[in-house]
Amino acid sequence: MIENLVYLLNAVIYGTIVSAVSFLIIFFITPSFIKYLNKKGRVVVDYHKPGKPFIPRPAGPVLLIGIVIAEIILYLLILDIKIISVLLTTIIAFFIGYIDDRKTMPGWFKPAALILAAVPIIVLGSYGNYLGLIFDSAFIPLLYIPLILSIISIVGNTINSIDVFNGVASGFIIITMIPLLVSVILFGNTNVFLMSLPLLFGCIAIYHYHKFPSKIFLGDSGTLLLGSMYAGILIAGNSEIIGVIALLPAVMNSFLFLSSVKKIVEHRQVKTRPVTICDDFRLMASKDSSAPATLVRLILASGPLSEQEIIRRIFILGTFSSLLAFISIVIQYSFMKGIISL
Repeated sequence: MIENLVYLLNAVIYGTIVSAVSFLIIFFITPSFIKYLNKKGRVVVDYHKPGKPFIPRPAGPVLLIGIVIAEIILYLLILDIKIISVLLTTIIAFFIGYIDDRKTMPGWFKPAALILAAVPIIVLGSYGNYLGLIFDSAFIPLLYIPLILSIISIVGNTINSIDVFNGVASGFIIITMIPLLVSVILFGNTNVFLMSLPLLFGCIAIYHYHKFPSKIFLGDSGTLLLGSMYAGILIAGNSEIIGVIALLPAVMNSFLFLSSVKKIVEHRQVKTRPVTICDDFRLMASKDSSAPATLVRLILASGPLSEQEIIRRIFILGTFSSLLAFISIVIQYSFMKGIISL
């Protein structure tokens, strides 16, 4: 009993430390980094605003610094190799995105390169042999490796593709992290839960600057970092299915885009845009049949909306999918404990 209380107390202390480190570093160095990016001319146009202001990009380096320092501190406290594996995956994904931030790469580059980011998780053995399903689990020791390679690449690019408006990617991760944390503590372990906290609180910190109207954009380095770390936590925490359910709106966005363009291509390389901007800066779905299908185009099918209204609807969809993930957690946990059975 006393040992359990000590363990719980240590977990609370460690969680508080790494959450605070990630949040405070990112929150307080971002303003200086914004000034630095402006000074260096590393800015892009925000086409959805009157006057088309220039916004500094990317915020990826700031996210990397805060999360890496927090995770290193956590590793020194609990010495769990899973922390190193997910951290290496996150760092590799960041550099892949940073290359694309500095130079536009072909459409195949990010999905293919992110396969490399999955290697640390495989090499360091930070995965199980069972895939947790809603009503049962599947023993797939050999199939798990290609599954890991796919999950890191797909989730990383999925978060990248949904980052189309101010604050969407960071806000979406915050929303979908809640069911993931619950799933990890139930089906994974406390250590994976602890190493998830720097991602959550790092997103909360950067959201303050990324939300509408954005003072900084995440860039590919930021979105791939967030998406790949999220995916790494899914794997290390035995929560793959729960995570996918929480991410359904973003997954649907990627599916719609790929099914309409029928090839892997950069969004900025698409000639026909899926939405058009009205004179009052509201957005409406493109009437061009050659325009790619996206989640935003689907949202705008009923008529023009402002950027803030679109962002709100994406967050509502994220909240709904997270609720579905919670329901799935309850069902899966009930089956695991034998409370209900088929």
